[in-house]
Amino acid sequence: MLSNPLQTVSETLFSTEEINALCRDDMDRVNAVIRERLQSDVALVNQLGHYIIDSGGKRFRPLLVLLSARAHGYDGELHPVVAAIIEFIHTATLLHDDVVDESSLRRGRETANELFGNAASVLVGDFLYSRAFEMMVDVDSMEVMAILANTTNVIAEGEVMQLMNVHDANTTEARYIEVIHCKTAKLFEAATRLGAVLCKRAEEQEMAMARYGMHLGTAFQLIDDVLDYTSSSDDMGKNVGDDLAEGKPTLPLIYALSKGTPAQAALIRKAIEKGGYDHIDEVQAIIHSTGALDYAASVASREADLALNELAQLEDSDYKQALVSLAHHSVDRNS
Repeated sequence: MLSNPLQTVSETLFSTEEINALCRDDMDRVNAVIRERLQSDVALVNQLGHYIIDSGGKRFRPLLVLLSARAHGYDGELHPVVAAIIEFIHTATLLHDDVVDESSLRRGRETANELFGNAASVLVGDFLYSRAFEMMVDVDSMEVMAILANTTNVIAEGEVMQLMNVHDANTTEARYIEVIHCKTAKLFEAATRLGAVLCKRAEEQEMAMARYGMHLGTAFQLIDDVLDYTSSSDDMGKNVGDDLAEGKPTLPLIYALSKGTPAQAALIRKAIEKGGYDHIDEVQAIIHSTGALDYAASVASREADLALNELAQLEDSDYKQALVSLAHHSVDRNS
């Protein structure tokens, strides 16, 4: 992975295995809620739903709910339900994303739309959204409902914004970052904010956790953009160069387009506008030669630093240290 300019911390960082161990009992409860609430009388819903839910995801977003709640001292029973809601919303977006992007590979497996077809994937995604809203009613909190309703709306807007950027070589860095904030980071923001909401923390603490999640999610997506040009298909669980093939102008492409020679810029512009894999090797070479990957990684690290700053309001605990560690891991990973 590229060098990480994140500020160092005096505390020892937790490994991902240690973080998972810290939340194992809570995550077991989350998985039990997911299995229970995924059930349907319609066989295809069960089959496709379990395929995507059990497809090897890290449960990263529900983990953020658990860590945030515990870091604020939560000792109630609702955090596994809220975490499961977040996972259902995330899974629904993946099902819809893969249809829109015509993807065939995710997490190293065939996508649901590749196996079951586009129509089934869209409809089961709708089922997961509606089931998530049923579960929100069970939580019996208007604030939780309001946050998640707004979150799903913003994510949908982000999807449309990304669709408008596809094959548009004039997409700016600011416009692309706005897409990340809406499409990806918004669910991170909701996950960490809801941990504070469950504990009825003051608005200042609640919004600090929201900002932590937003910055963390932005860093996470930017590193995904870097990995699309540096990692192997086995590491990423998807085809390398998929973003370019889909005509998506991500930050490495946007930067290389602005810093390359006229001939290089023309090639990147053509690749974005046409899509496909025809120019992947040439584009990768330009991205490396212009320092685009280092630039994108530096922006991600800046976002991770901003996320860390928002944790100052938390009292020291293993859960806070796990959140600190996740900010570092978000920019220091290969998958």
